[in-house]
Amino acid sequence: MNTTAQGALAEQQAAHYLTQHGYQVLTRNFRATGGEIDIVAAHNQTLVFVEVKQRASNAFGGPLAAVTKTKQQRVTTAATQFIKTHPQYQQNDIRFDVICILPGEIEHIENAFSPRRTTL
Repeated sequence: MNTTAQGALAEQQAAHYLTQHGYQVLTRNFRATGGEIDIVAAHNQTLVFVEVKQRASNAFGGPLAAVTKTKQQRVTTAATQFIKTHPQYQQNDIRFDVICILPGEIEHIENAFSPRRTTL
């Protein structure tokens, strides 16, 4: 299986996990100039932007270590665009989560990082 297919499978697993835990998946793979969000979900009154990272092991810091400051900025940029293009969510609280997937394990880290821009 190539990396694109592996990534799609990981995102599918993450979306299923979120749904099973009471989240409503609004969209997947939201693309905007300068960034992308793997999953946008709603949970209660919170709009949740989810980065999904899959790794074969915890070597080299595991999945969470792959969510660099640069990646966080790209997600934040895309989140700003999502909110601008979906005004119905402008009053919602927002949160940035990461779902880490290792063989046989899914870890959901809520509030994994904060937005770097004040425009949100």
